[in-house]
Amino acid sequence: MKQRRDILVVDDEAVVTAAVARVCGQEGLSVDQAEGGPAGLAFLEAAEYRLVLCDVMMPGMDGFRFMAELEARGVRAPLVMATGYSTVENAVRALAQGAVDCLPKPFTAEELLAVVRRGLACGRLLSAAPGRPGADALPFVPCPARYHRLGRVAWASVEADGTALVGLDDLFLKSISGVRSIELSAVDEVLGQARDCAVVVAGDGTRHPVMAPLSGRVLRANAAADPVLVEKDPYFEGWLYRIVPQDLDLELGRLTPCSSDRA
Repeated sequence: MKQRRDILVVDDEAVVTAAVARVCGQEGLSVDQAEGGPAGLAFLEAAEYRLVLCDVMMPGMDGFRFMAELEARGVRAPLVMATGYSTVENAVRALAQGAVDCLPKPFTAEELLAVVRRGLACGRLLSAAPGRPGADALPFVPCPARYHRLGRVAWASVEADGTALVGLDDLFLKSISGVRSIELSAVDEVLGQARDCAVVVAGDGTRHPVMAPLSGRVLRANAAADPVLVEKDPYFEGWLYRIVPQDLDLELGRLTPCSSDRA
């Protein structure tokens, strides 16, 4: 029987894996450090993990090849991809291919712990989805079929007038300890796809940046986007922004159709 461990961190930079082990270890989490993709796969032969944190840029086997190997081997642990601030395309691609979240590099201890906690919570919630052992009811509400989502973070809905509504995925909301407040961008501000567009302050005070699913100018920041309504009705009345999209066809094609979640 395989060992059960909390986190596997895969990065070719030993200083990064050591930092993750130190910060997460102080929270009582067990962490194994793998310097590169092949070493990470070797760890997965010996243990089962609650969360995998992987760098996207590694020699030999990059983060995308590592993700493909996890899928081929039937590894169900949620994966968080670490990406550089300048590589938005990598973040979008990682989320489209199944990563539950992205961690921008360089990161602070606070940012790391926020992503790790969300990732661990996502793992618990996804493991309770129908079709998993012991699952009998979905613990979160999936996006409406006509929407498109950026990973498990945010969604976009293109409206008849050409504008788009943007909001939070219910799995993202369920993965944090309640919502204390939401810090929104201002009207006329231009959002960038996979760039931070809002910050959710959780009930425990932790801050959780939200990546925008589409680029575009903010026409309206939803005045009704208060914590109670966002948590109660995230896909309809609790939307965050109405925007004028930029590069809609290109960016929409990078997102995951929510209809695929029902296949």
